[in-house]
Formats: sequence, C-alpha cells, structure tokens
Amino acid sequence: MANATLNPTNPVVKALNRENSDRIWNLSAGPGCLPEDVLKQIQGDIWNVMGSGVGILEHSHRGKVIDEIFARTHDLVREVLSVPSGYTVMFGTGGASTQAHMIPMNFMPKGGVADYFVTGLWAQKAYKQAKYIGKPHVCATSEDKKHSYIPSPSETNYSENPAYVHFTSNNTVAGTQFAKNAEPTAPAGVPLICDMSSDIASRTCDISKYDMIYAGAQKNLGPAGTTLVIIRDEFMAKENNELPDLLRYSATADQLSRWNTPPVFPIYVVGLVLQWYKDQGGVAAMEKRNNAKAKVIYDVLDAGFYLPHARKDSRSMMNITFNLPSPEIEKRFFEEATAHGFSAIEGHRSVGGVRASIYNSFPAEGCDAFAQFLREFAKRNG
Repeated sequence: MANATLNPTNPVVKALNRENSDRIWNLSAGPGCLPEDVLKQIQGDIWNVMGSGVGILEHSHRGKVIDEIFARTHDLVREVLSVPSGYTVMFGTGGASTQAHMIPMNFMPKGGVADYFVTGLWAQKAYKQAKYIGKPHVCATSEDKKHSYIPSPSETNYSENPAYVHFTSNNTVAGTQFAKNAEPTAPAGVPLICDMSSDIASRTCDISKYDMIYAGAQKNLGPAGTTLVIIRDEFMAKENNELPDLLRYSATADQLSRWNTPPVFPIYVVGLVLQWYKDQGGVAAMEKRNNAKAKVIYDVLDAGFYLPHARKDSRSMMNITFNLPSPEIEKRFFEEATAHGFSAIEGHRSVGGVRASIYNSFPAEGCDAFAQFLREFAKRNG
C-alpha cells in the first residue's frame, strides 16, 4: 500500500484525481486536513509574519506580534463559536487527554463521584483517568455493541449527587455522534462538561448549556499541540486551589494562555482556521456543508454492499465508519483506494474496516470523489 502510485491510464483514476494539484485526499482521523488557503498563508508566515521580518516560529511569545495574534485568536473563538459573557477562553498545552486528567483533579472531590458517558475509546479513557481521583460512575455506555450507537435518555442513570457529568460529543473511532439538540442534560445544578475535540465548530452549539467545553485542536481547529478550553467563570472558581499553578485553570486564564511558553504555532494556526470559517459563512454554513458532505457518502453505503458500523440514528458527520464483506475484499479496497489518492482511511483496530474522516476543512469535492470510488468499487466487487 505504501508504494502504491496513481495510474493515470485508469479511467476511474482520471475521474477521481484532484485537478491541478499535487495533493491527495487526506481522510485522516487526526491530525486532520487544513484549509488549503490556510496552508498557503502559513507558508509565507513561516518566513515573515505580519510584515515583522521574523517568521512565526521565531517570535517571542511575549512580543507585540504574538500579543496581537493571541488576542485576535481569542476574539475569534468568541465570535465564531458564539461564546457568551461569563465564560473564559484559553488554550492549554498538550492534547485533550491532558484535560481528561485535569478535570477530575480540579473538580472531583478526592474519593467523590462524577458521572461519565462511555460511548467510545476517548470517552472511556477520560473515565479511567477519573479513577485516580475518585469514583467515577458510568451513567450510560454503548460498550455492549462496540460503541456503535449513542445511548438514549432511558438508558442513562445518573448517580445521586455527581460532581459533574462528562460526555464526548463525537466518537472518532466508532463513528458515532450525539445528535444535535439531543446531547445529555445534567441533573439540575450539576455541571456539564463536554469533550468536543472532533466536532467543535462543525455545527451550531448553545455554549450556555455547558460549564466547560474542551477540544484538542488537531481535528477541526488546527495542528496538534494545543487544546481549546471554554469554561464558565463560576465553575472555574470551584477549581482545586491545592494544585500547582500549571494544573489549575485560573493560572492559564489570567495570563492570556501564557502562564509559561505556550505552543505559539498551533494557536496561531487556530486563529487562521477560525478566520477561514468566518469567511466561509461561519459555523452555520459549515454545518450545512458538513451535512451535505456526509450524506453523499452515507447514501452510497446505504445502497448495499458496504456494512456501516454506526446505527443510523447515531451516525457521525465527521467520521464515517464501515466494513467490507470479507477480508479479501477489504485488502483489495485499501490497495485501490490508496492508488486512487485516498489517504489514511484504515479503521481503528478496535472496529476494523474503513474510517473516512471528513472534518470541516475536508473539501466537498473530496467527498464526491470518495463516493464515486465507493460506487465503482462496489460494482466491480459486488
């Protein structure tokens, strides 16, 4: 597979190949693809950003140029994601897994209880980290069917007095997602926390429903290395004051995400991506586009031959997972897909099969091309 090359004499390849481009279709689950306009902007800014005569990778994180970039990026988060007043926006170091550690350290009393939805690999990992601090309770899970569905409210059992409720809105491995406006609602007075790493900015969201949202950047916001945190000020005030500064949210918030040297480059790219979203019409426009992109592929899967993993009412608009009828056909599928320019589509080992990740920045033309390939492959192998 690694040595497969495009065969320009194949008529299917001709139809699928990207016009006037030396790039292939990147369907990676993470890091995901970035808008090509953003990549071109980065190319110039690595040499000389904002006319400063110095590249973005070289600037002091305390200098005026980074002051401006960070302020603009924080403002864009508020504008593009419609963050209401009473919330703090910050960028943390590391990925979302760091937040999975920090949340129970800060908001779960030692030996206390918090409720976790375990609907996929990363939701399960967050639950396991909470065990180091207290007694997390699985209030709902889909583990019985390889996380192929989202549990219903009738399948959810909250504990009596949890410190908070935690869920993962989109499950990248299994390809499931909480439907819009059907996300969990915590019991009255209980804080609600959401890991939105793989679907943030993919659809409109009422942030006021949440006490904390966090998202690793490398799927829908930018490159790996930073995590966006949006946290209600009243909730942040309840953090564990006995922790070292860098493990408390207020320390980072008070320094405009610069308690120590931050990952400047990823945060800068997040700003460019958010500006690109804004220029495309904002999150509402991205949502409409994402729904159309996913439908093109799901329609082919539902026509037969392929075996979708996620239940229809639980399907992700970001990560499309499915299997082939046999191991032999699956092997042939990967060989041909790679030769046709579709990259990083192997499913996670826990699910197998195929996973096509079509985050915000993945072009609609790529979804059309992949759907065409799926149709042609099914005809030849069905």
